[in-house]
Amino acid sequence: MKYYSLNNNAPKVSFQEAVVQGLAPDKGLYFPEKITQLPNKFFENIDDFSYPEIAFELIKQFVGDEIPKEELKSIISETLNFEFPLVKIETDIYTLELFHGPTMAFKDVGARFMARCLSYFNKNNENEITVLVATSGDTGGAVASGFLDVKGVNVVILYPSGKVSNVQEKQLTTLGKNIKALEVDGTFDDCQKMVKRAFLDTAITDKIQLTSANSINVARWLPQMFYFVFAYQQLKNRTKKIIFSIPSGNFGNICAGMMTQKLGLPIHKFIAATNANAVVPIYLETQKYSPIRSIQTISNAMDVGDPSNFIRIQEIFKNNFKKLKKQLHSHSFTDYETRDAILNMYTNSKYIADPHGAIGYLGLKKYMENQSQGIFLETAHPVKFLEVVEPIIKKSISLPKQIKDIIDRDKKATYIKNYGELKDYLIK
Repeated sequence: MKYYSLNNNAPKVSFQEAVVQGLAPDKGLYFPEKITQLPNKFFENIDDFSYPEIAFELIKQFVGDEIPKEELKSIISETLNFEFPLVKIETDIYTLELFHGPTMAFKDVGARFMARCLSYFNKNNENEITVLVATSGDTGGAVASGFLDVKGVNVVILYPSGKVSNVQEKQLTTLGKNIKALEVDGTFDDCQKMVKRAFLDTAITDKIQLTSANSINVARWLPQMFYFVFAYQQLKNRTKKIIFSIPSGNFGNICAGMMTQKLGLPIHKFIAATNANAVVPIYLETQKYSPIRSIQTISNAMDVGDPSNFIRIQEIFKNNFKKLKKQLHSHSFTDYETRDAILNMYTNSKYIADPHGAIGYLGLKKYMENQSQGIFLETAHPVKFLEVVEPIIKKSISLPKQIKDIIDRDKKATYIKNYGELKDYLIK
């Protein structure tokens, strides 16, 4: 499998090169050269497969022969060692819980898969690789956990000061060892711009090997396909139209879902549910894509004013706006509406949702159709947003073991104000 840059001004590369480089030399995101649909029989017989078997069938064409078959199966099995339950909320509305991993967020899958791929590619390499990543909340913790103690890999995480929850901050600033945290005076978009700039700065790249673990990296993005088929497998009635509502920030998750549709998964429609950072909803109304400076909300992992992965979605639809708009609905919701949805689910269904899942639920309620069933992604455990959720439901949420293990640890982070300070930190 070869990968090409979506800026179309860089050489095609292998899966390994795409993973190690992260971003193409022309600043473009990598995209697979072809997508081969899976046999209908695979989806018809989906009940016969385990999670690792499903994941292997989905990902193998994108890895090719660069990782031996048995090694790839081992990587997948190590990645998927927790559950992904589908929970009924009300008639024809379900949530897929993606928070049962070590950092209690959906990004555990991509981070663990990428870490193991990078470890495999780097096993005979004496040179160290630096993983440079920006986070709006959950990516940092997932990457920190996934890459902890991986031989030959250093991790540097940039996060916006005062704009992640206490639990999220503890997850990315307390592990130590090969994990370093940089607290940035700015927004997530500022962090992401710094990361992208560093990849193109030869003063840095001539001295250290950089790669990214954001969803711009194909090894972080593609494993997110797994969730959608796991949900499909658990549906008892597969004759109704299936609608997925995805709380969307950087748009990696929903883009991965659209890849599963290209592979043959019978998804009727996608909903990109956003918070006040409504770049994509506005685009679908006006056909004008205008990035904004990100707006801070209670669903902080979605506070993204220039979603990186939307260009991949456009590529999937060959930049055909009419086809994209037919397949994708998008709407933004306020913090007030988000709080109301959390309370509504708790009152009526005794289900405690986090702010991001609540926005996914709102997306479904707005766009559900007759003879359809909807699934929204619950992307993080509500315990990661205690300061938001507990006052709404007026109930204390007990801390799971994953959180108890880190909540009292001391934060260790270096404060930086600008790109120059990041550059100095990386090449000191």
